[in-house]
Amino acid sequence: MAIATVLSREQRGIDAPQVRVEVDIGSGLPAFNIVGLPETVVKESKDRVRAALTNSDFQIPAGRITVNLAPADLPKEGGRFDLPIAIGILIASGQLADAHSKLTGCELYGELSLSGELRSMKAVLPAALAASVARHPVIVPHINAAEAALVRDCEVIAARHILEVCAHIGGEGPLGLYRAESPTAAPTALPDLCDVRGQPLARRALEIAAAGQHSLLLIGSPGAGKSMLAKRLPGIAPPMNDAEAIEVAALRSIAGRPLKPSEWRERPFRSPHHTASAVALVGGGVHPRPGEISLAHNGVLFLDELPEFGRHVLEVLREPLEVGAITISRAARQAEFPARFQLIAAMNPCPCGYLGDATGSCHCTADQVLRYRTRISGPLLDRLDLHVHVPRVEFKSLRGQSGGCEASVEVAARVMRARELQVQRQGTCNAHLDNAAVERYCTPDTAGLDILERAMQRLGLTARGYHRVLKVARTIADMSGRPLIEVAHISEALALRSLDRKCSK
Repeated sequence: MAIATVLSREQRGIDAPQVRVEVDIGSGLPAFNIVGLPETVVKESKDRVRAALTNSDFQIPAGRITVNLAPADLPKEGGRFDLPIAIGILIASGQLADAHSKLTGCELYGELSLSGELRSMKAVLPAALAASVARHPVIVPHINAAEAALVRDCEVIAARHILEVCAHIGGEGPLGLYRAESPTAAPTALPDLCDVRGQPLARRALEIAAAGQHSLLLIGSPGAGKSMLAKRLPGIAPPMNDAEAIEVAALRSIAGRPLKPSEWRERPFRSPHHTASAVALVGGGVHPRPGEISLAHNGVLFLDELPEFGRHVLEVLREPLEVGAITISRAARQAEFPARFQLIAAMNPCPCGYLGDATGSCHCTADQVLRYRTRISGPLLDRLDLHVHVPRVEFKSLRGQSGGCEASVEVAARVMRARELQVQRQGTCNAHLDNAAVERYCTPDTAGLDILERAMQRLGLTARGYHRVLKVARTIADMSGRPLIEVAHISEALALRSLDRKCSK
């Protein structure tokens, strides 16, 4: 009787817990059993492993083969355990000599084809991150090697076939460490802000939102440029740092989405259709997967036609907007995904879309307008930092020369300066300050406090609204290079919450 142990990892949310693949070959009638809460794909591994070993000129041991995936109470899914199971069988049966010295502390992942080739797998990046923390080298399919190599402290060994892995372990053909350059290709051309004609207030609000990473609601008639403005936010937002880029890449890996080198430091921009379900937005499924809010982590989630989303769909955004993460609970398992996204939304002022338009073509009744706006709950609106009206674009603005409009590169430079000031002062952007940090870093002068007190009484601001006004005012002060929040900053922050004024009437 012989026992072999090979290390691997399971994917659970954004984490990758260690799994010990223990293989025992005992006497008795031929059998091949896998235990340790394997899902269907893992149970089917025995057929893939059997065929792969046979077609690679190895012998399937006679007797009882028992594979234990420990810990036993952790559900296992996916084809990633094919390679460690196959290697464990070869070691336990004595077909790989001196394997323990090569595999000490090494982790293996990969699905096997029937011919023994290594196929790609999902969520290799979270596994590589966890392996780097444990200081374990990893052996992965060659197609996943570039993704795993994004983790700079991880030793990655790439293989195309199980025979290459066996030759490496046996010392006959050692595989070198995989080296790949970080994906720093020139960024793709993003939509430029100079394409937007007119709309000075909306452009100003967009710049403030980018500088402090604030949420923004654009309200205006059809064709006013709401979607056009939102799509230009990534072009003025600061690029992601390495830690943020790794987080985004890990979530894409879990979702099975390819990593594009040109988008390595580009912030995500997700724009789900208004027919999307709550599960599509926050994530879920029998095996929890990240939804749109997690795929928009460290980037922008744009919800066009906001009132057309289902009420229940919108309400699930409330907690992630506050916490920056989403926990998905199912009967058998629980997973947590980061969801620190910047919400940009757009809506019409009324069902027909022309309320307050200069043409006077709106025929919606007051009840129709009220029903339309109440599709968005008060608690959700209270969590939006900026509410800005986007009026119809005038003819002379449309026909004017684009040279008079600032390009994204000019606005991005100001945004970057303001963001760097925030990071130096408090370690994060203004939108992510907690209440204690708001009291410390967002204290206005005496005149500003007086205006804020009167605004709370007249507009009925909640405590949350009060803190959000202070955060926006802090961002405006940073953009002006002022150390203190002054009256002008408070006044502008209040003016950029138009729905509070509407509700107070």
